[in-house]
Amino acid sequence: MTLPVYSWHLAPDGLATRRQLRALGLRPGGQSVAAELRRPRRRRSPLIAYLYRIDAAKPVRPMTPARWAALERANAARRTCPVCGRDAGYVIPASLGSCVPCADAPALAA
Repeated sequence: MTLPVYSWHLAPDGLATRRQLRALGLRPGGQSVAAELRRPRRRRSPLIAYLYRIDAAKPVRPMTPARWAALERANAARRTCPVCGRDAGYVIPASLGSCVPCADAPALAA
């Protein structure tokens, strides 16, 4: 079975992308993709977005206290400097690999 393909801004009502579903407080809920949305690009291959039926979507599951705690621990790990072990107060960029003072320390010593 081939999927219907719609051009950008020409999808019929009743279909939405994952982001649009999320903005409505919904999720695909295990349904298969209903159609494709293609956006033309000038130099590269076209962008493709998958569309889902809004009437078959389910509500987003609420966050439980355990999920909130896990999210908090994950964000704390992203803020903790692996060199000095302090909370930097911001997410440490992968390009640095440590907080700004620790990343600048070798440059200052030279």
